[in-house]
Amino acid sequence: MEPPHGPNRPHEEVSRRRPWVVGVSGASGTPYAASVLRALLHAGEAVDLVISRASRLTLLDETGIGFRDAHWREDLRRWLARGADGTPDAFDVPVDSADVTHWAAGDLAAGPSSGSYEVKGMLIVPASTACVAGVALGLSKDLLQRAASVTLKERRPLVVAVRETPLNGQTLRHLVTLDEAGAVVLPASPAFYAGATHIQDLVDFVAGRVLDAAGVPHKLYRRWEGELGGDRGPETG
Repeated sequence: MEPPHGPNRPHEEVSRRRPWVVGVSGASGTPYAASVLRALLHAGEAVDLVISRASRLTLLDETGIGFRDAHWREDLRRWLARGADGTPDAFDVPVDSADVTHWAAGDLAAGPSSGSYEVKGMLIVPASTACVAGVALGLSKDLLQRAASVTLKERRPLVVAVRETPLNGQTLRHLVTLDEAGAVVLPASPAFYAGATHIQDLVDFVAGRVLDAAGVPHKLYRRWEGELGGDRGPETG
């Protein structure tokens, strides 16, 4: 009998898990990452999460939430449920039922460290200048940088949401290097034409632009439709 996957017989089509790798670096801006993660989970996307050591300190400082390897799912749920204004339980997030894998930043043998590990692409939100430099120079000092380097070499989508200001010449050169390598350089720059009335609206706009660059459908902000003032209500006062 011919084996099911013999040389003259095509392999069966199987459903393969192909997640988005989401890297969170140490720059200020953890609400941006939370908004991106929520939208990916609500869209039914699988997620591989890499949180750098520095970003854990930023997360603790900005939210009061510690991220622990042994309790990462509980900590992730608390983080994603929190609003950008600090309101706890502002969002209902299906973390328990979602397809999320957490990889420690120091685990250089993790799945995303290899090009043979199938992923759709990678989103770095937020990206610090140190992270930008590490990826541009190919340092791979931790899993986040290694996964980004793998994403570039495999010609997969890489979105880098840089969150620093002002930018010096060296960082600008690193960003040009990433652009030339095929990454999308996306400054975390909120816009106001969508009728933002709350800090969450500004955060969601940036997160939505990240997902636009990755080709992931979402409803995080109202899109421009060519009508001046179309998103504003009647003036009062």
